Amino acid sequence: MADHDDLHAEPTEGFKVGEKKTIDEYQQLDQNDESLRKWKESLGLGSGKTISDPSDPRKCIILSLGLEVEGRPDIIIDLRSPGAVETLKSQPFTIKEGAQFRMKVQFKVQHEILAGLKYLQKVSRGPVSNKLQEMMGSYGPSTEEKPFYEKKFEPETAPSGMLARGHYKAVSKFVDDDNQTHLQFEWSFDIKKDW
Repeated sequence: MADHDDLHAEPTEGFKVGEKKTIDEYQQLDQNDESLRKWKESLGLGSGKTISDPSDPRKCIILSLGLEVEGRPDIIIDLRSPGAVETLKSQPFTIKEGAQFRMKVQFKVQHEILAGLKYLQKVSRGPVSNKLQEMMGSYGPSTEEKPFYEKKFEPETAPSGMLARGHYKAVSKFVDDDNQTHLQFEWSFDIKKDW
């Protein structure tokens, strides 16, 4: 994969990553603190049997990526399929100029709390590039009751006009507050006059 050192999460001013704790430590922490209890509930701590695979050390597994366009069937890429990530680079999406679209992702969390998951993206066409960072949030391990999480990103509008049409290259990555990269991949898309 090409070197993408300039694709990194921007720090949030005034935010400091907290001390790492196990799930059991979080569950025992300040049991009489109402706001902390609500925070733990929002992460799903203690609300079901976790489905973490002990033989898989990954903390976050990106299961699928999707592209939603109103009035069209969703395009879903199942990343569990062999070669799916590599295919993203060689088989571009087609997006109609001016169309409103939204990306979405399904993922699973294992073993511990995933704090501050972010989606980073850099789109390039020739010498011009555009970077995007979207905070996805913090998540507890997936459970039998909630086997995966889904995050829908903010809607975007594809550029339009003759100069906007063409082939775009992108690199995306999912990274957490510990600066651990959970998935990085290259992909491409074409802006066309019609579908």
